[in-house]
Amino acid sequence: MNENVCISQRAREITPFLVMDILEAAHKLEAQGHDVIHLEIGEPDFDTPECIKEAARKALTDGHTHYTHSLGLLSLREAICEDHLTRYGVTVHPDQVIVTQGTSPAMLLLFTSILEAGDQVILSDPAYACYDNFIRFAGACPVRVNVSEDDSFQYRPEAIEAAMTEGTKAILLNSPANPTGTLLSAERMRAVSDIASRRGACIVSDEIYHGLVYEGREHSALEFSDRCFVLNGFSKLYAMTGWRLGYLIAPPEFIRPMQKLCQNFFISANSVAQHAGIAALRESAADVARMKAIYDERRKYLLPRLKALGLGVAHDPTGAFYVLANARHWAQAFGGSSLALAFDILEKTHVGVTPGIDFGANAEGFLRFSYANSLENIATAMDRLAAYAQRMEMPDPNPSKS
Repeated sequence: MNENVCISQRAREITPFLVMDILEAAHKLEAQGHDVIHLEIGEPDFDTPECIKEAARKALTDGHTHYTHSLGLLSLREAICEDHLTRYGVTVHPDQVIVTQGTSPAMLLLFTSILEAGDQVILSDPAYACYDNFIRFAGACPVRVNVSEDDSFQYRPEAIEAAMTEGTKAILLNSPANPTGTLLSAERMRAVSDIASRRGACIVSDEIYHGLVYEGREHSALEFSDRCFVLNGFSKLYAMTGWRLGYLIAPPEFIRPMQKLCQNFFISANSVAQHAGIAALRESAADVARMKAIYDERRKYLLPRLKALGLGVAHDPTGAFYVLANARHWAQAFGGSSLALAFDILEKTHVGVTPGIDFGANAEGFLRFSYANSLENIATAMDRLAAYAQRMEMPDPNPSKS
């Protein structure tokens, strides 16, 4: 190899996505013939609804297999705008929408378009594991604000404002949230938006789990601010992870700069997936309702089982398909490491769970459980964990008083 060619600093500094390390270790166990139950990965276990697949088949038959407009099919962008008007009562113009190959490319477009070296972005701790790397890749600095399990992992507006400086460019919201399943209240979203406006920062709202809410109602940042960027996609709500289809809504003046990035780096999103996305928005309501009802059934089953194991859930999550449970008393056996605990659980029970440290230092000692798996598998996983706790003599954090 040429000695003048070396690995770039930005590539060296990217941290691993630990849930993928757990998943890949689980796949090795499966290759050895073990039955692994996956509660680690945030991927719907449902098949993509038939109406969506049929739209894709028709797109192939009709020859829609070429580049589209770099912003995405106008018909899809119009459908996205219709959906936002129906859901939230907000008006978005199709020219404010950029269709991308999943929500992750949308984040890359966004952060490289609005951030300069040294800028700061406020985000919660815990938060989705990859946010930090997107922000750092753009040369900026993530600034973590702790959220507490005692407060349902809700952002406190006063804590956000206390963390802001002259260099704060954006405040990142994620509701319903990964990894906590927390739904941010309208009052707190409004308060955070007011702080951002007063301090000259923008709002970045990751709304990928919208539609997967079991109690209460989700709110879009667009309801509270015009100076915001909304990230969303089709992976979670419509069981379309492998289709790689997402979108970004942005203020009009940011579209052309982002479009130039699209033209150079991505050209356009997958044409067939875009046609499928139109069907998802306009034809799949019954399928979505069915999947959502099943998720809720699983949620209601999983929560008491986790609590019976002594895993702490101070407030029941009401969105997405995650529970972040306090397992610090279990992690004591591994020096407090949730990563070591998660690997030990995988090795000894063949149940995959995600270590809390993947989502930030404030979640160390927690475990994230995904209920994007069948009720039967979740029940078996809980039985295995109960046996594990007994075998390992895990302490009960709330022993019964005699």
